[in-house]
Amino acid sequence: MAAATMDLGTENNPYMGFVYTSFQERAIFVSHGNTARLAKEGGDPVLARICGTVAADEKRHENAYVRIVEKLLEVDPTGAMMAIAYMMRHKITMPAHLVYDGRDPHLFDHFSAVAQRLGVYTAGDYADIMEFLIVRWRLEKLKGLTSEGKRAQDFVCGLPPIIRRLQERAEEQARKNKINVNFSWIFNKEVLL
Repeated sequence: MAAATMDLGTENNPYMGFVYTSFQERAIFVSHGNTARLAKEGGDPVLARICGTVAADEKRHENAYVRIVEKLLEVDPTGAMMAIAYMMRHKITMPAHLVYDGRDPHLFDHFSAVAQRLGVYTAGDYADIMEFLIVRWRLEKLKGLTSEGKRAQDFVCGLPPIIRRLQERAEEQARKNKINVNFSWIFNKEVLL
């Protein structure tokens, strides 16, 4: 029996892998931090503390991966910039996109819609992470790029406003097209998307 594998879209390229983990670790830090805040506001200090601990741990992971990408940008600016652009073109998707409860083939999309509506993790957070990494990695000021690397730089640095416009459209669609979905892992509870 073969072991199950998960394709993160990094094509076995270590540059892409470190870009993916830099983004993914920050996304988990943000989502758990937001969940901690919501739990505290909702009167559950234990859950808030647990989520806060997980967020802090993810922040440490993020710092390690971000520093690795910083070094890659230093020693191979075009190669690293091309990897960042590739990952952003193909979108960073969390490993949970593979979650399946045996019933709902769109489970991750439904879960994501709830997370967006509650403010656990939003398209705005995605854009914020992009902006954070662009600034942290000094991508707008990166020198020594080939023409292909420069095009990748322009693409990546131009993404946050595009993502924010898409977020606005998606939020408008969500307001217009509300549906209820049952989540099997919470006793088939019907949740508004």
